[in-house]
Amino acid sequence: MFIGMVGLGRMGMNMARRLHRAGHTVVAYNRTGEKTRKLMEDEGVDGAFSLEELVKKLPLPRLVWLMLPAGKVVDDHIEKLRDLLQPDDIVVDGGNSYYQDDKRRYETLSSRGIAFLDVGVSGGIWGLSEGYCLMVGGEKKFFDEIEPVLRSLAPSEGYLYCGGTGAGHFVKMVHNGIEYAMMEAYAEGFELLNSSPYGNGVDYGRLAHLWNRGSVIRSWLLELLEDAFSKDPGLESIRGYVEDSGEGRWTVKEAIDLGVPLEAITSSLFRRFRSRTEDSFGERLLAALRNEFGGHPVKKKKGLNDQ
Repeated sequence: MFIGMVGLGRMGMNMARRLHRAGHTVVAYNRTGEKTRKLMEDEGVDGAFSLEELVKKLPLPRLVWLMLPAGKVVDDHIEKLRDLLQPDDIVVDGGNSYYQDDKRRYETLSSRGIAFLDVGVSGGIWGLSEGYCLMVGGEKKFFDEIEPVLRSLAPSEGYLYCGGTGAGHFVKMVHNGIEYAMMEAYAEGFELLNSSPYGNGVDYGRLAHLWNRGSVIRSWLLELLEDAFSKDPGLESIRGYVEDSGEGRWTVKEAIDLGVPLEAITSSLFRRFRSRTEDSFGERLLAALRNEFGGHPVKKKKGLNDQ
């Protein structure tokens, strides 16, 4: 199939490579031309340096796959594509977009007869070699049309039609919420072990490897953790500052709106927030209150005892 790949970040670049190597004709475009040129030189794919050029290079009906950061940048590209594409062309949003935005974007494109699919993509930097897990939302007939592309991107049995518009990104949102909680569980377990009298005697990389040999907590995350410990056994070179992609927040918001208790996922999201604050005002307030009501000692900042 012919496919226009828009957005050549860590995911989009490797997805374009995988599709090209599977025999698809890829036309690649990135807002900055350096990545487009690199892909052209490395893989021999066709490149475009504007959306107008990309559209002209694709035969009818066109398939354009967006791998862009969630939010305004996706809207901006869809607005431009709406005026460049024709009825029966298909736009796929494969980024981590909020599922409610999918409904609005579907209306924007369908008013011109242009199809829209939302695809949640998981696989990270390993997707090029291992394949991507794909969760697809939108009209089933358009899912059927792009299935050869999905089959090439995914490993065996690695893609699924999840329902109407927004379903793909909603399922991916839940996936990422689960991922947050799983990572938090591993973090807490290893933190307890590291604080125990036995922490110094255990090789954490080998332990992660062991737990992936038949234990009930085996996972790909443990494989990645084994790799991380092999590079830095004490993780001394890493600062404990953890960002979030936004999907954990959306997951918790949906839980609140639907009245569904998500204790572990919510806690894991707040743990990430806490990781970004050193010596927070709230924690200083807690220490001060314990001192006031119970006379519990507080640790003063360096130099304050001399004032």
